[in-house]
Amino acid sequence: MGENLTIDSTVTCDVLVIGAGGAGLRAAAYIGEQRPGTKIIALTKVVSPQKSHTTTAQGGMAAVDPKDPVDSAIFHMFDTWKGSDCSADQNVIKKVCELGWEEMVWLERHGMHFSRTEEKRIAKRPFGGHMLNFGETKAFRACYEASRTGKGIMDTVWNESLKHGVTFIGQCVATELLFKEGTCVGAIIFRFPDGTFSAILAKATIVATGGNAKMYLVTSNCRGNTGDGLALTLHAGLPVMDLEAVQFHPTGMVGPGILASEALRGEGAILRNKDEEPFMERYAPTAKDLAPRDLISRAIITEFREGRGLFHEGHKAYHVWLDLRHLPKEVHEKKIQEVSSFFKRFVGVDPEKDLCPVTPTAHYQMGGIPTNEFGEVQKDPQTIVPGLFACGEVAAASLHGLNRLGTNSLLELITMGRVIGAKVVEHLKDAPEPEGPPSDAGHIVFDQFSTYLASQGTESFAKIRDTLRHLMMEKVGIFRTEKHLLEAIEKLKELREKAQRIPIGTTSVKANQNLWQIWELNNLITVSMVIAHGALARKESRGAHFREDYPERSAEFDYHTFVYMPEFDKITFGKRPIDMSIFEAKGEHFELFDYIERKY
Repeated sequence: MGENLTIDSTVTCDVLVIGAGGAGLRAAAYIGEQRPGTKIIALTKVVSPQKSHTTTAQGGMAAVDPKDPVDSAIFHMFDTWKGSDCSADQNVIKKVCELGWEEMVWLERHGMHFSRTEEKRIAKRPFGGHMLNFGETKAFRACYEASRTGKGIMDTVWNESLKHGVTFIGQCVATELLFKEGTCVGAIIFRFPDGTFSAILAKATIVATGGNAKMYLVTSNCRGNTGDGLALTLHAGLPVMDLEAVQFHPTGMVGPGILASEALRGEGAILRNKDEEPFMERYAPTAKDLAPRDLISRAIITEFREGRGLFHEGHKAYHVWLDLRHLPKEVHEKKIQEVSSFFKRFVGVDPEKDLCPVTPTAHYQMGGIPTNEFGEVQKDPQTIVPGLFACGEVAAASLHGLNRLGTNSLLELITMGRVIGAKVVEHLKDAPEPEGPPSDAGHIVFDQFSTYLASQGTESFAKIRDTLRHLMMEKVGIFRTEKHLLEAIEKLKELREKAQRIPIGTTSVKANQNLWQIWELNNLITVSMVIAHGALARKESRGAHFREDYPERSAEFDYHTFVYMPEFDKITFGKRPIDMSIFEAKGEHFELFDYIERKY
């Protein structure tokens, strides 16, 4: 442990929210509503919650009005089960799909400006994998605010959090979870600008740190999505679940990887290959361009492999075309104006006149910190960790299984944020007051930071980072094989060793950008190792996890993968059964919630 690294202050609160995006702040808002006066502290890695990654979500939030004459929550449940390739938990599917409309109404009544039809009803658009009558035709189910739905959600939950007195701490990260006798009692945080460590003691701690896809070369994720919450959990000796399930969104803009939202295809945009053929008809005859994301991403890579892709000289990348030229001017100007502006600004094409180059981009982590249906973190499939909760992309309850449908992410963060808020309110009734930091507080983070600060090696941070991104893209990407996964694991060991020898430059911890980046890089390498090991162990293809050497789904793997890695590359596995409660209840249409064939 570094002699100069100490806990500089101790703060107590009722609830600590690690991550101030949509999920964390929906939980905070609910707690504030139901239990006025609760002392809540919310941490954000960035300057303000308005910089959270939730704000970048474009397309919409799936929700079915119980009064809808054609759609039904049971159709949404079926689509989510089928979309997950029969690997989501049915108790969670039911809970989230049935809460969706209620939460959508909550958002609107608290200030969100949903787009409207000419009849003044909330507008809806279709998204991939969302269909009516158990797969017959596309459903208009995604409620949206133009092409900035995530920003609307963040404006709303942030405002409600402020109304209820939530205290925000910006430019800081949680670096170690704290426990007393198996109960989580808070976390140690590192404040970047002043280089200080604080112990925040809390009756309830909610991890809501978002995604982790920055280990991939092409990604839609923002700079700060470096898997911090997952690494935090692993270092505490707790498991993560299904990390092999990484979603590649099929339409990232060539170059920056920024998302060309699925809303574009929902409005009628068409994917075309180099011959301008609308190729999705060959891969998903019914759903076509609105098939689930994993199917379209693999279809695009197949087009590349079979010589029907194009090569972008400027960005040195293969791509296909997204054709928006035939969409009405009103759609360009009112419904997708923000996405259109991104193409103009970052790619130099005008979607009203030009074909737009797109390629699959690493987008979403379906797995995460395992929780039960109430968001309580599990240390094994039968046991929760008292006082510790998780929600949003960092968590896996699991609504998505091994493949997420578009718009179900915003649905999950807003519904599970509320569900966790309710569970925390219940937990606080009997939770004891924090009594002080544990005697071993800081032993994890101080060992980490001491290693980084003592490094006088000659390795290049940028070279290690770039090697990691190419490695994960090429060997742990959309298509996987045992050979490539084994090669990736060996290379990750090497990168881990090199990352310990990056010269720090200055040993001051105050505003030390090198220290911050090295910590993030180590988190990425840690999470990458678990992704690779999980992918190697799952010898089948299911959802977004596709093994070319095991191309079929196998009943042998009808479970969730738990992975423990308290020390780097010291891996142990566990299994959690997939919840089949809708099927087991034997209600109407129950047979559709068996392990069904997945066709579109």
